[in-house]
Amino acid sequence: MSAFPAAAVAATRILVVGDVMLDRYWFGKVERISPEAPVPVVHVVKREDRLGGASNVARNIASLGAQATLLGIVGKDEAGEQLSKLLEADGVQGQLVLDPSIHTTMKMRVLGQQQQMLRVDFEEKPSATALDALRARFEPLLASHDVVVLSDYAKGVLTEVDALIEIARAKGLPILVDPKGSDYNRYRGATLVTPNRSEMQQAVGLWSSEADLTDRAQKLRAHLQLEALLVTRSEQGMTLFNDQGSDHVDAQAHEVFDVSGAGDTVLATLAVMRAAGVEWSEAMRWANRAGGIVVGKLGTSIVTAEELLCL
Repeated sequence: MSAFPAAAVAATRILVVGDVMLDRYWFGKVERISPEAPVPVVHVVKREDRLGGASNVARNIASLGAQATLLGIVGKDEAGEQLSKLLEADGVQGQLVLDPSIHTTMKMRVLGQQQQMLRVDFEEKPSATALDALRARFEPLLASHDVVVLSDYAKGVLTEVDALIEIARAKGLPILVDPKGSDYNRYRGATLVTPNRSEMQQAVGLWSSEADLTDRAQKLRAHLQLEALLVTRSEQGMTLFNDQGSDHVDAQAHEVFDVSGAGDTVLATLAVMRAAGVEWSEAMRWANRAGGIVVGKLGTSIVTAEELLCL
């Protein structure tokens, strides 16, 4: 791999659009079973909020040294206010549309002795008014950014993702998409789509061999008019498909502790490297390295340029 392009990275400006969410963690001790029901009693001793979803993608972009802007929708509530504060603290420029009709998407996790005991999700689809407001903010932001990242967690913010891709493509900007669901026609015209293994199976069905995967991937890429398609395959590494064929890199994780948010880190690293002028195959290797680091951390986390250079 070539040297980390720190100067080029610092000059890049990346716009992230998608489903923002707050990841709330309650850490505690478990010393007894509840007399009310056969469940453990967690005595909470520490609380921590982190950026999740598209917010975590933007946070990772900033941690790698690039300039990140986040466009999303939040409710007019405590979770939305906390999300805004965290973005500011992490050096991300927030462009958040307020939707008073919903609560901010939040995932609350309860952990005892570092073991997740329970997760509670709060989520609502944004209103049509909020979606219109987001789209109105989107196009003016394109002029001051080099790359667009669309982070789809199927929470409703990217309901009109095809229109956003069309607008960005008309401006000549590269568009990287982390997809969701089985209808990939929504992402037609993007530059790169990054399904994980399960998402790829939803899109093209089960493959019987590497040759079969390559055939299905290249057909999907051609159908969607993509420059490249990257399939993240957990312990099997990552495989890139483009006009030059396929390229594969094995996983680098030394110890897998928590995979939550790993896809966000991979997407962020790909965007940063591509914006800095790195070719897709090289960008994939940097992203694979970043993913291997972040799965060794607890919860949604970041990877810094210093950590990438230490491996």
